[in-house]
Amino acid sequence: MTDAAAQLTRQSDTSFYYAFLLLPAEKRRAIYALYSFCRVLDDCVDEPDGGGEEGLGRWMDEVGRAYGGTPQTDLGRELATTLTRFPIPRACFDEITAGCRMDLSISRYATFQDLRLYCRRVASAVGLASIEIFGYENPITCGYAVELGLALQLTNILRDLASDAARGRLYLPLEDLARFQLAEADVLSAIATPGPAAGAMAALLRFQADRAVAHYESARALLPAEDRRSMLSAEVMGAVYRSLLDEIVARGFPLGPARVRLSKPRKAWIAARTLVRNRLTSRPPAGGTVAAGPTP
Repeated sequence: MTDAAAQLTRQSDTSFYYAFLLLPAEKRRAIYALYSFCRVLDDCVDEPDGGGEEGLGRWMDEVGRAYGGTPQTDLGRELATTLTRFPIPRACFDEITAGCRMDLSISRYATFQDLRLYCRRVASAVGLASIEIFGYENPITCGYAVELGLALQLTNILRDLASDAARGRLYLPLEDLARFQLAEADVLSAIATPGPAAGAMAALLRFQADRAVAHYESARALLPAEDRRSMLSAEVMGAVYRSLLDEIVARGFPLGPARVRLSKPRKAWIAARTLVRNRLTSRPPAGGTVAAGPTP
């Protein structure tokens, strides 16, 4: 097997990388393949040379070949190997692609319910695919994956306001702009202006942050004790992104092109802290055995 997926994951500088390192080798290779496929689907609609609808169709054809055991690319072969070992539903890729396709035709969302559908497709569907790799016993864990996906995507939206606006997209629901008596032009002007948010704009972004927090808390409440250990990587993802959200809030919702980031040492520390807490609060898997730690 090649390591195309691992290389793409490393090159993307994703905050998820530290969470993936905690997995045993086989699961780590599988999550690299899944993440990398999601990355290339996203690039189809975000990058100038991504190919748009044609690119999505081309990669979804490769998904079909991966399920059929006849992939034609290195990444497709790694995904095919993953699919022989973990029961990821084809519907997850269909949903993710449908979400990416929304970015080709939709640049504004009238209501949060409209935005929620987008978030479920581009983020929660990835979570539902991921837990098939992580492994779980209780079906309630599917609800955990959905809620955590919503929280992560809402955090992304707050972090990426400027870069999304540069692509012509605004993921703040228009009904929320009206709630805070803000015109779309005023919001876009504020987003482009470096410095902390102020006045009604700050109140709008605080409202969005509180919504994300509610989904983080909902995810935490839904995670069954018997699946806490197997969801360690997901918990690290959630902890890193929750810390990112806290940093955005603490800095007063900084606007302009600069992006709020957490340093690599801080992300590593968050991962270590979450690992310790997870071990203290999780229930061993059925049969009393303890899951093996990550292998090189």
